[in-house]
Amino acid sequence: MSALFEPWTLRDVTIPNRVWMPPMCQYSAAPEGPAAGVPTDWHFTHYGARATGGTGLIVVEATAVSPEGRISPYDLGLWNDAQVEGLRRITRFLTEQGTVPAVQLAHAGRKASTERPWKGGAPLTPAEGGWKPVAPSAVAFDERHPVPDELTTAQIAEVVQQFADAARRALAAGFEAVELHGAHGYLIHEFLSPHSNHRTDAYGGSFENRARFALEVVDAVRAVWPEDKPLFFRVSATDWLEENGWTADDTVRLARDLHAHGVDLVDVSTGGNASGIRIPTGPGYQVPFAARVKAETPMPVAAVGLITDPEQAEKIVANGEADAVLLGRELLRNPSWARHAARTLGGEVRVPDQYHRSV
Repeated sequence: MSALFEPWTLRDVTIPNRVWMPPMCQYSAAPEGPAAGVPTDWHFTHYGARATGGTGLIVVEATAVSPEGRISPYDLGLWNDAQVEGLRRITRFLTEQGTVPAVQLAHAGRKASTERPWKGGAPLTPAEGGWKPVAPSAVAFDERHPVPDELTTAQIAEVVQQFADAARRALAAGFEAVELHGAHGYLIHEFLSPHSNHRTDAYGGSFENRARFALEVVDAVRAVWPEDKPLFFRVSATDWLEENGWTADDTVRLARDLHAHGVDLVDVSTGGNASGIRIPTGPGYQVPFAARVKAETPMPVAAVGLITDPEQAEKIVANGEADAVLLGRELLRNPSWARHAARTLGGEVRVPDQYHRSV
């Protein structure tokens, strides 16, 4: 059997294959009013197409735990019950297609309150429908972004509770796995990295202090997330800075801590916390970071980053570099990538009866 199409069970959830879809924001929810943060027909069609195409697990895009935690006003959210109802429609359909529905819970921190990427992605002022971002420290992401408000310890505790509340709603919405967004320069990553965390209290300075917020979020979510369902954590394995940044060594250390706190898989990406960085990209360029975490810790991992063809994906899983692969742009281009890869590799995926003529 193809390694890529071998089922895998995490806790009590069996995922039919190792072809997964990573969270990719669609910036397509209503920005305000009762429908704010609620998925639309676009989201249903977008995720449904990848499920009918054979994708084993789909991580729904960064879903904010509070209105202020959105990257843009057009992000999905899980801070109220109207959003639960909208997401339940999607999870029901994904489950019917044999795909495991997961959701990424996120807070954008100092990178919040921006315009949609195809509109330039610039920070939005309150007058433009934006808001004042918050962060571990009053340090702007770059010269375009405003200086965020530094979170107080009481506010940190509130955000931790917001993650737990969102996890409860994720369960009510029908998700089988939750991923915490600790990557790409958003709030959890901002706490982890000395590049963005300049605090001098219990949440800053040493590795243990900088990791405190991440582990508090993990503990709060794990306490309300069922024991029989897996919890993921997305990490940027490096800031790609020569000094004073988050490193691959830090990631390995964090992965051990996350495992001890009940995380079941680390989704390994890189970058996003420092502006103006030139990242040396290429096919599978982030896979070595995932492979190192897998080799040096007991933590299962998923790899991401320019994984595009079936043979490449098969080799990553078969060689033990990662337990699963996440295909972003490739699944945007081809919603049925998994079905085509199964045909190439001799694997099997579920094909909807309506598509039997495509087999």
